[in-house]
Amino acid sequence: MAHDLQATTRLHNGVKMPWFGLGVYKAEEGTETENAVRTALEHGYRHIDTASLYKNEESVGRSVRESGIPRREIFVTTKIWNTDQGYDKTLFAFEKSQKDLNLDSVDLYLIHWPVKEKYKETWRAMERLYDEGQLRAIGVSNFHVHHLEDLMSRCNIPPMVNQVELHPRLTQKELLRFCQGNHIQLEAWSPLMRGRILENESLSKIAQRHGKTVAQVILRWDLQNGIVTIPKSVRKERIISNADVFDFALTSEEIAMIDQLHTGERTGKDPDNFHFDF
Repeated sequence: MAHDLQATTRLHNGVKMPWFGLGVYKAEEGTETENAVRTALEHGYRHIDTASLYKNEESVGRSVRESGIPRREIFVTTKIWNTDQGYDKTLFAFEKSQKDLNLDSVDLYLIHWPVKEKYKETWRAMERLYDEGQLRAIGVSNFHVHHLEDLMSRCNIPPMVNQVELHPRLTQKELLRFCQGNHIQLEAWSPLMRGRILENESLSKIAQRHGKTVAQVILRWDLQNGIVTIPKSVRKERIISNADVFDFALTSEEIAMIDQLHTGERTGKDPDNFHFDF
């Protein structure tokens, strides 16, 4: 169980990935992203999640380089966007992300969405980059169980991570069981449901019981369920507050209560009903 911001889970290839990180989705390239990443790193974060779609890889890389923290201690994830998928295009897309990040390595590279007829060729290119030592770990994002089964039936290297929308309204229990049974680390994006669940009465009662915020309760729920979590914020006070989750524990009854909030509601698209051509 994670006990501080440097605590890690071990992926199936042996690479250590921090349980807790900072997401920078919609953070603007330049000062906004740089300040957010700098704040996170100064307060103990060692995991930063970006993507080519976010158009802030340069700022993430610059902040990591200028942090003064040894590169090996910071885990950086980026992702390949939908229009860049396919074997050859993936190789070019990775080259651009690597150039924009300007780091000596990429710790984790993810397929952003399961683009039909392309994700298997995309994965084949990622396996090549991994075998060549250009990536420390490879994984996917927004994959349902059937996507994972399809990919794993044809791949040489199974995915190490699956990053998906996951929060108390979308608990992804079946997917979690599948990933745990196949040594794939599940990771939550939008763990706070973009703020839409922060006024929930049941969560508020649990938070009051522990002297914590609702956001902290949700993030602790992620960790106690064995889920890597990457809440997004560009506000200093929120970045610091989100990480204050290592001095309390939810009871099994409280975890069950949160699990019961599941409705299947999404803030993003369902991977089975997503337009990939933009």
